[in-house]
Amino acid sequence: MNNAAPKPQRQPRENRRNRAAMAEDQDIGAASNIIPGTSPEPVLKAANSIQDTSIVDIDGGALEGGGQVLRNTVSFSCLLHRPVRVYNVRAGRSKPGLRPQHLTGIMLTRDVCQGRLEGGSVGSTEIQFHPGNIQHGDYTADTGTAGSICLLLQVAIPCLVYADGPTNLTLKGGTNADMAPQLDHMTMVFRPIAEKFGMKFDCRVIRRGYYPKGGGEVVVTCHPTKQLSAVTMTDRGDIKQIYGLSFVAGVLPVRVAHIMAKVAESIIHKEYKDVPVNIDVVKEVAAVGTGTGIVLVAETTTGCYLGGTALGKKGKQAEQVGQEAAEELINNLYHGGCVDDYVQDQIILLMALAKGKSTVRIGALSLHTETAIHVAKQLTEARFKITEINKGATLIECDGIGLVNSQVGSS
Repeated sequence: MNNAAPKPQRQPRENRRNRAAMAEDQDIGAASNIIPGTSPEPVLKAANSIQDTSIVDIDGGALEGGGQVLRNTVSFSCLLHRPVRVYNVRAGRSKPGLRPQHLTGIMLTRDVCQGRLEGGSVGSTEIQFHPGNIQHGDYTADTGTAGSICLLLQVAIPCLVYADGPTNLTLKGGTNADMAPQLDHMTMVFRPIAEKFGMKFDCRVIRRGYYPKGGGEVVVTCHPTKQLSAVTMTDRGDIKQIYGLSFVAGVLPVRVAHIMAKVAESIIHKEYKDVPVNIDVVKEVAAVGTGTGIVLVAETTTGCYLGGTALGKKGKQAEQVGQEAAEELINNLYHGGCVDDYVQDQIILLMALAKGKSTVRIGALSLHTETAIHVAKQLTEARFKITEINKGATLIECDGIGLVNSQVGSS
């Protein structure tokens, strides 16, 4: 099998990562008691057992300066039962301050932990978050726009892993909005990687929601665990298979999805001749608005998952959409890392919480990942080591704090 990584013309990393930053600009929708995970018996029992009530100040404009600082800070606050003040909220964006999707995510987390939020209004550049105790239950959150549902999941799911029972979330907003994270990437790429840490959640799409109306609805069930486990992902292995989903909704004919899939498959086969490619073509019946897109996943022999995605829009040819997704996937395979450029920053929080030493090989370290590490260092005693293996390849090592969920039995 010829699985050697090709050498395509790579897009500048800034261009690829800026999509999330642009989405945030649209209306579319260290704790003293923490012992690093290398300790035989972590002293933390659960987020709810920590009693330090001094407020930690976090600069929301640091490094990447976007919504990620806010989301990760609120998640850590909830989990560690540590009040936080975030100032300069999203100072690095063209429209600083809270947008509807950020506010919705924080309010959801507030409800999940029975906490208190100050400064919770659209446009606010400073908030205070005072967490309570994480409780399972049924929760609903609606961005009221096409704001990304994935952003709601990113802030809430890590907290619900430490709840006292299964939790159902009904989330409304954009499932596949332009220049925003696609829900399918989270379920098809991020989820199997998160499961290696012990994070488990199920996701069911009730209906798709597209820009500009939103209106999508997703039901997510989060399962608690006793403790997250450290992972070692340093050998990507060979590419076992490539699969994906090419979809259309609304007034667009299904042939558009067929074209996207055909073009993507053709480009992939030029680089990976012996790798089987299977892209499902779907006409979404339950959807609000008109949309089209494609999500590709490469699964390897060592259990790694890397993705490539693209969305259509008015005036954009179906062939271009398929090409973009295929080239993004190939770019993500090029560096030999075990996670793609969009997952690398999302696993930092999990590495910080897990028991033991996690080691993950990635591509070049992104600014989003640097920012996630910066926040983790400020709020926990997790220890990180970054090593550049060669140009375009990096090793992240983290001694996690071994946070324990005392509300449930052994997982």
